[in-house]
Amino acid sequence: MPLPQEFHDLARRVNNWGRWGPDDELGTLNLITPDVVRAAAATVRSGRRVPLALPLQQDGVQNGMILGRVNPLHTMVAINHELFGPGTVAVSDDTVTMGLQAATHWDALTHVSHSGRFYNGRPADIVTPHRGATALGIEKAAPVVSRGVLLDVARAHGTARLPGGHAITPEDLDAAEELAGTTVRAGDVVLVRTGQLQHYLAGDRDAYAMPSPGLSLRTPEWFHARDVAAVANDTLVFEAFPPEIEGLWLPVHALHLVEMGMLQGQNWNLEELSTACAEEGRYAFLLTATAEPFVGGTGSPVAPVAVL
Repeated sequence: MPLPQEFHDLARRVNNWGRWGPDDELGTLNLITPDVVRAAAATVRSGRRVPLALPLQQDGVQNGMILGRVNPLHTMVAINHELFGPGTVAVSDDTVTMGLQAATHWDALTHVSHSGRFYNGRPADIVTPHRGATALGIEKAAPVVSRGVLLDVARAHGTARLPGGHAITPEDLDAAEELAGTTVRAGDVVLVRTGQLQHYLAGDRDAYAMPSPGLSLRTPEWFHARDVAAVANDTLVFEAFPPEIEGLWLPVHALHLVEMGMLQGQNWNLEELSTACAEEGRYAFLLTATAEPFVGGTGSPVAPVAVL
């Protein structure tokens, strides 16, 4: 279905085009200033490190629902090869073929377009068959080191996992923010936990894929009002899936990436972090989550770490 008027009205309200100049390719990552990074470093108390990435493996989260997005295929190309002759030091090498968004990842600002445009009004034809994204590629993303805030929506609901199809509302985010005991502020990276990843961790990637809870069409304004730098969650699609409005596919992607210029991430493992934050009684931490700089990439795997 064509994008409805409701979508275009929302797009106007959250639009950041020109905010950081007509040639900007960073979008809301501009909000991670040196002051923000210094404040983020000050959140470290225990030094507890929590990894947030899924293992890169052939039986990963992709189940074929998203065409062309393949799990990592690991191949050995050298095994204890005495490269410089018998008796010399031996080397082993390997290669991987995978979708850049196969597992824990960031979407680049060129991951989706709408109405023939990407962020800052760039035309959709900047993505080409051979070079990929000739502007706004994932390699243009600034280092992501900032204050992370876990909005544990599932825990705020008093459940381990939100039901499939639950569309997270601004009111849900408010409740999770209250549980966190902190206020989301400019330059933060917000991690939204639904508990959906539990399906995959239990071995059922089809149940993980769909039906899935996720962000609703009402939430981009919430993030825009708070000047959030990036958002990630623990689902395959990011937004509620199947879509909350029948026939309207990926509207939250379009509002975040195209209108706001805000990175979003999927397949983040927030289970251990949920436990750690509850144990320590705080939900803000230093987050490191810089994308691999694949030139022309419309996304990139990432290995985020939260430091409490």
